[in-house]
Amino acid sequence: MAAPSGRSDRWLWAALVPAALLCLAARAAEEPSTVDFDVRPGGEVHSFSRSLGDYTCAFTYSAQGGTNEQWQMNVGVSEDNLLFSCSIWRPQGKSYLFFTQFKAEVKGAKIEHAMAYSQAAAGGQSDVPLKQEEFEITETTVSHREGKFRFELSKLVIVAKTPRDEL
Repeated sequence: MAAPSGRSDRWLWAALVPAALLCLAARAAEEPSTVDFDVRPGGEVHSFSRSLGDYTCAFTYSAQGGTNEQWQMNVGVSEDNLLFSCSIWRPQGKSYLFFTQFKAEVKGAKIEHAMAYSQAAAGGQSDVPLKQEEFEITETTVSHREGKFRFELSKLVIVAKTPRDEL
């Protein structure tokens, strides 16, 4: 399922997905894992990844301007092992770096929903989603759309469906 297309639907997803991720993390069979990492400018391609059980989330990017920023990545698996979540964000809300490219990739699951934001909720500010034309979603990735992405990124949220073992 791709991100919602209608404006009101997008805001509904923007409100519901974080709440669902909190519930998902609270009910995780394996402890969810939140780790800090630095997003580094300089134009080079960098990557950061975390695994939980059979599932992995990898964030690859290139950014310019400023100095290192501290970001966080959270991965979680639902109690019934049907959903894998990955959130990548700057806790201070807005990144001041200019992202020339980004890609978040999940391994071991297929993306059910994903959203990218130019600003993450912090300090009384709300999440601000990117315009749909700025990014694209495939079965396993969320990435910038060449020529459409406006260089602002502060948060990515992915909910992926895990393979089911049928008896």
